[in-house]
Amino acid sequence: MPKKREIINQLEPYVPGKSKNEIAEKYGLNQDDIIKLGSNENPLGPSPMAIKAIEEEVKNINRYPESNLEELKEELAKYSGVNPNQVIIGGDGADEIIEVLGKTYIDKGSEFVVPLPTYMYYEFTVQNYEAKASYGIWNLEHNCLDVDSILAAINENTRLVFLCTPNNPTGGLISQEDIRKVLEYTDALVVVDEAYFEFSNTNNVNLLKEYDNLFILRTFSKVMGLAGMRIGYGLSNPEVIENMHRSKPVFSLTKLSYVAALATIKDKDYIKKSTEYSINEREYLFEEISKIPELKIYPSKSNYLLIDTHDSGIIASELANELLKKGVIVRDCTSFKGLDEFWIRISVATHKENEKFIGILKNILKDYKNE
Repeated sequence: MPKKREIINQLEPYVPGKSKNEIAEKYGLNQDDIIKLGSNENPLGPSPMAIKAIEEEVKNINRYPESNLEELKEELAKYSGVNPNQVIIGGDGADEIIEVLGKTYIDKGSEFVVPLPTYMYYEFTVQNYEAKASYGIWNLEHNCLDVDSILAAINENTRLVFLCTPNNPTGGLISQEDIRKVLEYTDALVVVDEAYFEFSNTNNVNLLKEYDNLFILRTFSKVMGLAGMRIGYGLSNPEVIENMHRSKPVFSLTKLSYVAALATIKDKDYIKKSTEYSINEREYLFEEISKIPELKIYPSKSNYLLIDTHDSGIIASELANELLKKGVIVRDCTSFKGLDEFWIRISVATHKENEKFIGILKNILKDYKNE
């Protein structure tokens, strides 16, 4: 066998959500009846304009895709309120952008900071470059960042600081005051992940004019409804963007992803509808689950909600498995560092699916209590 890098033995595999196909095969279910609440996707499907653009472009997939992506950069710049030279676009969703950040800013032995719990792909990716993780704290009681813990974790070797807002999986926001504190405390690049910012009606783009060590991470996988097309983008100052382009693959965005993204960003009605729908369904789920005394649900500014199952006595893996048997996919959060085995995360679906899920959830808890 070829000799692998030593760091590979130290990496823990990233645990993604389960697919409808996996569940249908395992439990003998009809895929069309499965409710997917595990991956924070857009329940309305993609923009009709994106579908049309893909259909028209598919005949050209024998050709290489665009390399500069200028028109899409211009549209994203308008959407975000920045200049085109402040935009970088990547394939594989925002994950490729995280990968490029690692390639650009991490040396062996350097460090990066993440609060716990948060999106674990930051650590999964950056550790591959033999960097050391330092941990801050996400305060679960108040669903907010413990900013002092982040500052305490930063030192002279810190290259990247990851701050997710709304935070995944808790749904809480990081105040701009706290983001400023971090930006002013360190010369490291502070990566503010705004993958879900549309659902929160807030963002931090205004800070780009004040701080040259800020990078804002975003994606087309959520409100834009293009999770399967794998498109991410980032915003920063032109020097950071230029440095990252030196590490970024040239043709990482496919032709079909490009035209789908371009069509979607121009479809303002679709973006507005998707945002409002998911917010309304998030609030519906929060209200209904708040009525269940055995569960504690956290208010969220995203399209997902975190549920604490401690009072029910049922661990997340058991509850998730019972839901799977009934055709409902949720996210068992046991794999998130900073959470124990009593947490699940649910994302919004259609209203009909959400109503069905609430009924199934109540029945499972009732049966568990009566055992």
